[in-house]
Amino acid sequence: MKHLITIADLSADEVWQILNLARELKEEWRKGGNKPILKGKTLGMIFQKPSLRTRVSFEMGMIHLGGQALYLSPDEIKLGARESVPDVARVLSRYVDGIMARVFAHNDIQELAAYSRVPVINGLSDYSHPCQALADIFTIWEKRGKLKGVKLAYVGDGNNVATSLLFAATKVGMNIALASPAGYELDDDVVKLGQEFAARSGSEIELVRDPAAAVRGAEVIYTDVWTSMGQEEETEKRLKVFPPYQVNAALVAQARPEVMVMHCLPAHRGQEITDQVADGPNSVLFDQAENRLHAQKAILALLLGYD
Repeated sequence: MKHLITIADLSADEVWQILNLARELKEEWRKGGNKPILKGKTLGMIFQKPSLRTRVSFEMGMIHLGGQALYLSPDEIKLGARESVPDVARVLSRYVDGIMARVFAHNDIQELAAYSRVPVINGLSDYSHPCQALADIFTIWEKRGKLKGVKLAYVGDGNNVATSLLFAATKVGMNIALASPAGYELDDDVVKLGQEFAARSGSEIELVRDPAAAVRGAEVIYTDVWTSMGQEEETEKRLKVFPPYQVNAALVAQARPEVMVMHCLPAHRGQEITDQVADGPNSVLFDQAENRLHAQKAILALLLGYD
C-alpha cells in the first residue's frame, strides 16, 4: 500500500492485513495504550466537508500512536479554488508525513495522490469511503468471528458508502444484497468491479428493488442517509422516493433474529432509520463508530512507517 484511495485498489491480503492489525492495535489499546510507533510523524488533514467521526478518529488515532495531526479547514485550503490540487499536494507533502483528505470530487483525491510525496488517505469522496467500509467489516468480523459467507444487506441510496461496502465485501468473500430505488442504484462500473472481485472470492451479489428481499437471511442490515452532503437540492425529491427503504422494526423482523444493524452516521432518525432500531438490541451503530478509530490506526500505521 502506498495510498488508500479506494478499496478496489487493495488486494484481499492487504484488506486482511488492515483488519488483523486493527484487532492487534485495539487489543493493545485496551490493555493500556498503543506503542508510539508513529512518534515524530504528522498527518495533515484536509477537510472540504464537516465531520465528527473522521476528524476525531484520525486525530486521536495519531495521538494514540505517538504522532500528531494538523487540521486544515475548508476556508484555509479552498482546495482547487485558492490553489490548485497539485500545488497543495506538492507543498503539503513537504511539511507532513501523510495526508488525509475529506472532499467532494473523487478526482481531487486522485490528484493529491498523484502529486504527493507522502501517502494520501481518502477520508471520503463522492465516489468512495474506504475507511468507513474497512471499519465496518472489522466490526462484523469482531462480532461474528468470520466474514466469509456472511450476508450483508444494504438498503438505501447507492452512494459512496454502498460502493465501498460492495468492494470490501467482495474482497473478503462476504455475500451482499443491495436494495435501492430506481434511479438510485450503484453505477454499472462499480457493480462490474464488484462482480470481478466476487468471482475471485466466492461472494454472491444481489441487486434488488425490494428491501424485504434484500434482508431475507441477512446477518447484517446497513443503511445510510437518503441525501448526502452536496445533494441538498435533491432533498425534497428524495424524501418522496425513499420512505419504503426505511430500516424499521418491521424490516428488521424479516432478517435473521440475530441480525446486526449498522449505519455510518450521522443518522437522520425518522428517515432512513427509526429510533427503535437505532437504539434497539440489534444496533451496533456505536461499536461501529468506535472501530473507525482502530481501523484507521491500522491504516495510519501501515502507510506512515509501521515495521
